[in-house]
Amino acid sequence: MSATFNRWWVVVGALVIQVSLGAVYIWSVFQTPLKGAFPGWTEAQVTLPAQIVLASFALAVIFGGRIQDKLGPRRVATAGGLILGVGLMLASLTGRFSESAALYWLLLTFAVLGGAGIGAGYVCPIATCVKWFPDKRGFITGLAVAGFGAGAFFFAPLARGLISGTPYNLLGADLFPLPQLGVFRTFFALGAIFLVAVVAGAQLLRNPPPGYAPAGWTPPAASSSGGAPKADFGPREMLATPMFWLLWITYLAGCAAGLMVIMKASPIWQSFRIGGMTPPVSAEDFKRIATQGAMAVSILAIFNSLGRILWGKISDSIGRKPALAAMFFLCGAAMLGLDWMRSYGLYLLGVCLIGLCFGGFLAMYPAVTADFFGTRHIGVNYGWLFSAYGVGGLLGPWLAARLMTTAAKVPYLADAAGTTKEFAVGSYRGAFLAAGVACLVAGALALALRKPAPRTH
Repeated sequence: MSATFNRWWVVVGALVIQVSLGAVYIWSVFQTPLKGAFPGWTEAQVTLPAQIVLASFALAVIFGGRIQDKLGPRRVATAGGLILGVGLMLASLTGRFSESAALYWLLLTFAVLGGAGIGAGYVCPIATCVKWFPDKRGFITGLAVAGFGAGAFFFAPLARGLISGTPYNLLGADLFPLPQLGVFRTFFALGAIFLVAVVAGAQLLRNPPPGYAPAGWTPPAASSSGGAPKADFGPREMLATPMFWLLWITYLAGCAAGLMVIMKASPIWQSFRIGGMTPPVSAEDFKRIATQGAMAVSILAIFNSLGRILWGKISDSIGRKPALAAMFFLCGAAMLGLDWMRSYGLYLLGVCLIGLCFGGFLAMYPAVTADFFGTRHIGVNYGWLFSAYGVGGLLGPWLAARLMTTAAKVPYLADAAGTTKEFAVGSYRGAFLAAGVACLVAGALALALRKPAPRTH
């Protein structure tokens, strides 16, 4: 197979899949329209699907990784695309239910089914690319997951435009008109797109033949002491090593910090800017600030994606441990300084540095898993490590909400008719401090990482 199959086709399939799956980050686009459709929903209720989809996603990576290790990546990624697409299509029926029943239906379809499909599809390109590219492991895992970070950049404006009937706007430029589908039919349209794209990309995934090595690359020499070395750890063996738990704790710290900012980037900026204005804030100023917040999310997505390639490449050059430590220290410093970055340029600098490091975490840990525990069980092994992402997806946004205090309630004009509403200006200083300190501690722990000693038969 290796003589006739170009391994870069696997990367093409991986990118197609990951761009579609990365739409998990666009939930904020649906929040306001859903609250308009169900005015009885609280802020906590309308945020719940975003938290559950991340948890379902992380849990499905474990099972998807185990299954793809046995059945191969193509079948599992195809199933993931089908589950994701059907989940979103079923979510389009949410408007037919009462307010209380609608939330449960949305959690079942968008969050549980959608997250399961994303998790099953996500692990397959990573595991496959790691096996095809042992010579470029850090760079290729970064490239394989770069599309996931960029998914929100492309699909957030598509969803926003389809809901409201406004043109597809990318970085302030109206590119082409879109029909107005409303929030529920937009779920159906995106489900159809993701189903086709993920299933198509999955057809390019395949494992290399046994003993495959790229031309010109020689595998590292194995230790001969103590009998035949066992470089490939099974999941139970991996879970028994202290190094796995050290990796899990550090991954949790990075994911909690990154997801805290990704999920709250727009409201944080609005609080920064509106908190310093003389009330009442005009409708034009409020709209401009909201637009800047949305723009910050799009720019953050770019750096999230770029970080996956950049840090993966850096780690191949300087080593995983120093690259990980540098990411954690940089992310921690940015988190600790973010509360003082209250001009738009400085705010973009802060959140983009955090996004750059968060993307690096998503690229680095699959490569570290392969380095430390081998590639034979990479799917399920990384699935277990990826559970830290799921916990971080619950913890980061929860910390931001739990530690946020309302600094002021600033009145603003909601429309040209002079309707006045209040904006609750939040202080996120406590959340930034907790996440920043956690990242600095994780950076110190990263310096203690050591590859587990090879097992013997």
